[in-house]
Amino acid sequence: MKVVALVSGGKDSCFNILHCLANGHEIVALANLRPADHDIQELDSFMFQTVGHDAIDLYGECTGLPLYRGDIHGTSKNQKLDYEKTEDDEIEDLYRLLSRIKQDLEIEAVSVGAILSSYQRTRVENVCARLGLTSLAYLWQRDQQDLMSEMVESSMDAILIKVAAVGLNETHLGKSLKEMFATLLRLNQRFDVHICGEGGEFETLVLDAPFFIKKLEIVSSEISKEDGGVAYFHPKVKCVEKKPEDGAEFYNIKEKELDWSRFIPGERKLLNEKFNNILDSLSDSLTDVVVSTTNNNDFIREPQLVIKKSGNKLYVSNISSDAKSVEEQVREVFDKLESVLTTNGVTTTNIQHSTLLVADMAQFATINSLYVKSFTEPLPPSRVCIQTRLPKGKHLQLSVVVIVPVNKKTGLHVQGRSYWAPANIGPYSQTVIDENMIATLSGQIPLIPSSMELSTYASSFNSVLSLQHLDNVKSVVGCTNQLSVVAFIKDKCLVPVVSQTWREYSLLDSEANPPDVLLIVQVEELPRGADVEWGGLSYKKITSMYEEDGEDEELQTAMHSLSMQGPSYSNGSSDVVSTLALALDEFLNLTLSKDAHHTIYTTPDKTQYHATDSFMDLIPVSSVWNYKGEQVEFGVVVRTTPSPSSV
Repeated sequence: MKVVALVSGGKDSCFNILHCLANGHEIVALANLRPADHDIQELDSFMFQTVGHDAIDLYGECTGLPLYRGDIHGTSKNQKLDYEKTEDDEIEDLYRLLSRIKQDLEIEAVSVGAILSSYQRTRVENVCARLGLTSLAYLWQRDQQDLMSEMVESSMDAILIKVAAVGLNETHLGKSLKEMFATLLRLNQRFDVHICGEGGEFETLVLDAPFFIKKLEIVSSEISKEDGGVAYFHPKVKCVEKKPEDGAEFYNIKEKELDWSRFIPGERKLLNEKFNNILDSLSDSLTDVVVSTTNNNDFIREPQLVIKKSGNKLYVSNISSDAKSVEEQVREVFDKLESVLTTNGVTTTNIQHSTLLVADMAQFATINSLYVKSFTEPLPPSRVCIQTRLPKGKHLQLSVVVIVPVNKKTGLHVQGRSYWAPANIGPYSQTVIDENMIATLSGQIPLIPSSMELSTYASSFNSVLSLQHLDNVKSVVGCTNQLSVVAFIKDKCLVPVVSQTWREYSLLDSEANPPDVLLIVQVEELPRGADVEWGGLSYKKITSMYEEDGEDEELQTAMHSLSMQGPSYSNGSSDVVSTLALALDEFLNLTLSKDAHHTIYTTPDKTQYHATDSFMDLIPVSSVWNYKGEQVEFGVVVRTTPSPSSV
């Protein structure tokens, strides 16, 4: 893609440019925002580094690229994590700058050096979404020590121009990252100082990089100090030619088909060490799967619309339409949903998760283009989407989980490309978390995050890769304990692969990821033609402050009730979830509590055994297996949320 690179002069923005080049993108311009008063060095900005902005004027000459600069007139007016358009906010200055560049040049993406800051990331992604651009943030969620080590070993020359942390002082100003690395490691161990300066501990200025055709040379410098141990390095620089005796290899950033990855130390591996070990532990000789089938795969009873309240959740399940065209059905489904939400005093903003079933994945683009219109606010619901057998004439079926009230909804919606996990460019978040720290996890398929291409490796690799994506999402939001997980597969041959993948993952921490929370279900098709998709529920354990009150008693009652039917797990404060894999006779003897919500996975011909649809989210599938890879007739996820009135 043709990329405009946001540059602050610091190490992160320049190192991300190198990663953009290594991933085959073309940098066509640089962009920078500076204080409207050019005499001011550091602006009180939550978003932009402005220290050393004088040197940026020379970056165009250093790289041979057009440099676009804009002034910051706004302030950090909107300080919410998930940004939306706000007049007089500094982010609108970024929007105007990129809009101007887009009018002049053909650009498709924006390079941004965010490492840990969701505040920065969400704002760049918001602007990119409004302009139809892709955010490229290859440093996102990288381990800081590994990242700094790579920067030090690369041919990038960056010096400290600001220090503001315990253990750092004016004697460190002007020193290179290579000179400072050992000090930063020591300060990290002693005082938890961020090695990459993500806490504002220091700022840097890049004097040279492999894509610089000229470099910056310091002519003179001054040091100034402020209260609180803050000190600044004010260099006056000039642009000079690079010489062979400098010893640094460099190329023109405009040259085509160069292997820029040679300048990035280390090897970019799709699997981290933990998941590579899981892959290595998978058996080479997996047993064949015998599947019991039935010739009657017709619906005896069609799923019925279910509207159920349980605790602080509203479940609206099995929404479908009898309209003729796909477009008409989608509109009618969302009209029905809107009516239910309005009746219950909530909106689509309250929706935590959606399960979208389609009869034909070839119609997904049409369905999704209308789906997106209902979720225009920041942090849209997490989503699982599959193609499966639906009643005749039905093109889609939608079920949603709604949070009531929504004031404490959090989550993660990463739309930029990175090495971390796949971007969610569409209208769904990687995860949405309710006030009880229960996270609904979007389905993860084996996409290669840096390119968003589907992995063409073996199914065993794809099973591990997509589970790694799920694990990465859980880790970032801190909801690392699994309540329930469903692995969707297209081919029954993946059953032993998925079962063994989860078993090996569970062995690493069986308390956080119990083996028996897994269901494996076969469906007709998955997004992008993937062979496996992992989704589910996870949580961050919280300790109840009301151990003696009614809430705790109700929670214990729910735990006991569900544990009589199968293994049950709780976040320790609210929800109790049980994942059951049942034969027909076991299902018929199952007590379907009116106080719980049930998600049932079974074949269409088993619909005759559904005693009631009044609290049931029905997902028709081709086959179901338990965590051991044994075929069963029903998979049931039971979720009970004690009423908040008991607090």
